[in-house]
Amino acid sequence: MTDKIENNMVVSVHYTGTLPDNGEIFDTSEGRDPLIFIVGHKQMIPGFEREMMGCKVGDKKEFTLSPEDAYGEKEEAAIIKIPRAQFGQLEEATTLEVGFQLVAQLPHGPAPFTVIELDEEYITADFNHALAGKSLTFNVEVVALRSASQSEIMHGHVHESEFNDDAPESKSCDESGCCP
Repeated sequence: MTDKIENNMVVSVHYTGTLPDNGEIFDTSEGRDPLIFIVGHKQMIPGFEREMMGCKVGDKKEFTLSPEDAYGEKEEAAIIKIPRAQFGQLEEATTLEVGFQLVAQLPHGPAPFTVIELDEEYITADFNHALAGKSLTFNVEVVALRSASQSEIMHGHVHESEFNDDAPESKSCDESGCCP
């Protein structure tokens, strides 16, 4: 086993993510359990994994990612006008405002969006990720790492019982491929 972060390693980190232009914290593990992920399985934004490669337990690292290495640039095609009449039932219960975050139920599943403009006829919805188009700064500390088990690699997620001796025994995956 290697003692450095590489593909197919289960990594546990504490982190704080900030916007470099104003220092606003957009996410943190402070006061919570560390973030645990398998490297190389697209569980993290690409630049985050690349920056962490080669780090060891105890390493602390700060880095800033460009939008391309984080959530991508904003896509104009993801900003659409929706007839306001489609929100009639919601507007009976609340007053819509710019900044509201809602979820559309689409054929491929739920899709979150932000209301960015309202007029009498239309609601303009932005389906881009809230952090798209932004550079992101991370302060990260590696708190644990180990090689992923074959079952974790096959299933594409961490089995808590293999990471934590106090966790209940991992059960085998069901027919859908998910662990119960």
